[in-house]
Amino acid sequence: MPFFIIENLKSVCSGQYLSRGGPGALERVADGISTDSRAILPGQVFLALAGDRFDGHEFAAEVARSGAAAVIVQRDIPGAAELPVPVIKVESTRKALLRLAAAYRRTLKETKVIAVCGSNGKSTTVRLIEAVLSRKLRGTASKKSHNNDIGVPLTILSAKPSDQYLICEVGTNHPGEIATLGSVVEPDLAIITSIGREHMEFFGDLSGVAREEAAILPCIRPGGLAVVTADSPELRPLLKPAPSVLTFGLAADASLRLSSFGYRQVEGAGVAAVFQCSERLEITLGLPGKHNACNALAAVAVARRLAIDDKTIAAALATARGPEMRWQAETVTLPGGDVEVINDAYNANPDSLAVGLTTFGELYGKVAPGRRRVLVLGDMLELGATSDASHAEAGRLIASSGCVDVLITVGQRAQLAADACAAAGGPVAVRVPEVTDATVAALAGHVRPGDVVLLKGSRGMRLERVLKAIKGGAVPPVPAAAVTVTRSSAVNH
Repeated sequence: MPFFIIENLKSVCSGQYLSRGGPGALERVADGISTDSRAILPGQVFLALAGDRFDGHEFAAEVARSGAAAVIVQRDIPGAAELPVPVIKVESTRKALLRLAAAYRRTLKETKVIAVCGSNGKSTTVRLIEAVLSRKLRGTASKKSHNNDIGVPLTILSAKPSDQYLICEVGTNHPGEIATLGSVVEPDLAIITSIGREHMEFFGDLSGVAREEAAILPCIRPGGLAVVTADSPELRPLLKPAPSVLTFGLAADASLRLSSFGYRQVEGAGVAAVFQCSERLEITLGLPGKHNACNALAAVAVARRLAIDDKTIAAALATARGPEMRWQAETVTLPGGDVEVINDAYNANPDSLAVGLTTFGELYGKVAPGRRRVLVLGDMLELGATSDASHAEAGRLIASSGCVDVLITVGQRAQLAADACAAAGGPVAVRVPEVTDATVAALAGHVRPGDVVLLKGSRGMRLERVLKAIKGGAVPPVPAAAVTVTRSSAVNH
């Protein structure tokens, strides 16, 4: 029986029919599952999710009349009995989505399923693995950062039975989420990219983070492989549940070790990172930073496990690109000169800021006279009781980095970083305590032609608005009530 036949979906969900649709409707084979009423394709099943800001049930009847194969709901729909397609009622559509994905994953007999976990670098690692595997194999990978209990099952359900690989990004923000998603994914290979200070309001400390990320290991299928960072000691005592373990990173005992790292000019591609894998394989990478080189080592491990040769691996990584808003460089032309903006504003925590500053220093440690290095730092959210100390730590790190000439902080928490930076004799600080379109536009007025600007902040701060304001060119005068400038160093900027 095809998995996506309507009668089978109803059985997997333990649902009941509010409508059986027209003749032959229950025997119809659907073309997949969608939770987006705006983007659903004819022949797909619409699964109505209810959230804080939306409720798919409000559009279920419309979707049913517009070519959907069936509708899955968790409450009664007015006029359901008259709808032209089957309407299946379940206890919870969110739980039904997980059940459908878990059942479908078990039908993917010939597909190697890969789970990518970790505090930082998940989306980049997914893209790197995909770049390599797609050179030789057919497969599916998660889109953007679809890594929660909606995105992961939708990724699984989008896979084709003929796929040779399926890459799922698996994220967490509460204890127990990795275990839940891992039991659905049942990976053949599981990657843990890093252990860092993420969602500390729930995990407490790095050991708590490590326990949560390591919850993927018991979910690996027999004969499978865990590919884990060697640079997080918190993980080491937690690796026993994995069938087999391969480590990667900077540590001397890593199975795949970053044995050298540097930059060189590549014709037509600017500056590229160049590194060696355990002193044997040299790789040119289209992404900067040692952290991305380590992410690439994870991709090497996965590719080799799937019998991809080193020549293909190196060629793929040389042209690989990262996801949006992860060190995404863009040149903005303004009257008087260009501004180089590095949009690394998808998310931030103290550890990702530290590696970002390291990479910024590697690339822009020396700049031409008159060219300034500007850091726009937004609040780092979800740090719990460690928030104040983490922002103060960030300020001291900025002051000591030697690669920031102007610090612009956005949000209430980031002001603590400005305070600590000033106390440590750091660079000029521009403080924007409240985030509005007006203040974001105003702070963009502090950017000058010739500057290189790094945007770093949590997703909720939406710092990409700063890039948009810089692109606008003409910014309003800086309102004195909105922006405070403090000079914390003797350097004349």
